Amino acid sequence: MGNLVRGCGRLVVLLSVLLALVVGSVPLQAAIAAPNPPPNPSDDDLQRSRDAVGQRAGEVGRLSSQLAELDARTDDLQAALAAQRESAEAALLDLQAARDAAAAAAQRAADARIETEAASTAIENARARLDEFLTATYQQQLDSGPLALLTEATSPDDLVARAEFDDAVARNQLTVQDGLERARVDKANADSAARAALAEATRREAEANAAKVTADQAVATADAAARESAAQLRAVDLQRAEVQRLLDAAAAADSGLRAQRARFDEWQRQLAAQQAAQERAARDGAIARESGRGGVGGGVQRAIDRALSQVGVQYVWGGGNGRGPSTGIPDAFGSPLNRVGFDCSGLMLYAFNAVGVALPRVSRNQFDTGRKVPISDLKPGDMVFYRNGGAPIHHVAMYIGGGRMVEAPYTGADVRVVPLRTRGLLPQATRVL
Repeated sequence: MGNLVRGCGRLVVLLSVLLALVVGSVPLQAAIAAPNPPPNPSDDDLQRSRDAVGQRAGEVGRLSSQLAELDARTDDLQAALAAQRESAEAALLDLQAARDAAAAAAQRAADARIETEAASTAIENARARLDEFLTATYQQQLDSGPLALLTEATSPDDLVARAEFDDAVARNQLTVQDGLERARVDKANADSAARAALAEATRREAEANAAKVTADQAVATADAAARESAAQLRAVDLQRAEVQRLLDAAAAADSGLRAQRARFDEWQRQLAAQQAAQERAARDGAIARESGRGGVGGGVQRAIDRALSQVGVQYVWGGGNGRGPSTGIPDAFGSPLNRVGFDCSGLMLYAFNAVGVALPRVSRNQFDTGRKVPISDLKPGDMVFYRNGGAPIHHVAMYIGGGRMVEAPYTGADVRVVPLRTRGLLPQATRVL
């Protein structure tokens, strides 16, 4: 009889933990390893609930499996949406770069037009000087030929003076003609430069227009994905609510399980409060260390403190830069323009800017910076990355040691410290310090 009671006791404890795990969404490792678990049911409780547990054990297992599948589906939807948003943000950055290049090319074309106009003016001035010289020569009826020098000279001194004057006139004429020729060459060069600059400006403008089409398509795709994900998440939530109702009904049918669930819920609230207190302490400690450093110093700990100092700041898609949280990009979830916060890559920008490391804006580009290290060699300050199957990288976080990481997770959540997740984790991390 004692063996039977002990066997039933193990069954009740196992099902109770499974029930509380599903309802309270506590990781199994935490439920087993956390200190001060709720007490086991007494022998009398086990005896009274044995029959009810036996009848509902299959139902509890089935409903718990459904909830686990719904949780996995929710994670996949969030990952797919994050990948679409990363692609849209990358396209917007490409568009801005193309627009900047087009503007620079247009400025060079404008400068070339100014040089062409200046060269044209120089030609006109040179022609005017040549016309003035020819007119003056004609009006003064100068004859600089050898015969005129001999026949018109009145004395040897006059002959020398006439020869010197004739030489000066010739040199002046050559100078004027040379100026006109240089002005023509300058204009030809300016015309060539203007044509090249105009061609480049036209090409850059076409590239910018193409980049805008790509960016518009990427943003539209991200918005469509967000709307589809929102609809699917609502459907998942409805399914979750129905499964939860059935699970609650199964648990409520047995008074012993209800009492166990209440004790477990209280324990879970205590764990949540403890986790919140630890996060606040980590954040406050990081802020205090940052203030003590006075904005100087460097190293891994400062980058970690920078990230931890933002624990509790809301997630905003496209938010965050090297100076801190910022407004993000509105999406189909209705995020307004005035929301200020971080997305995953924005938090990394802010953290590593403290030590002079400039990162790209998008997480998949951040993966390509620094040195690749295997996850087995993970150290505090390394960036870890996630992707869903064969999709592009959609998420980045910072490992802070002790099996934990700090991240800006997704819309509706805040910057937080959580255990290092292995689902979707890339086998390599990026180390920049």
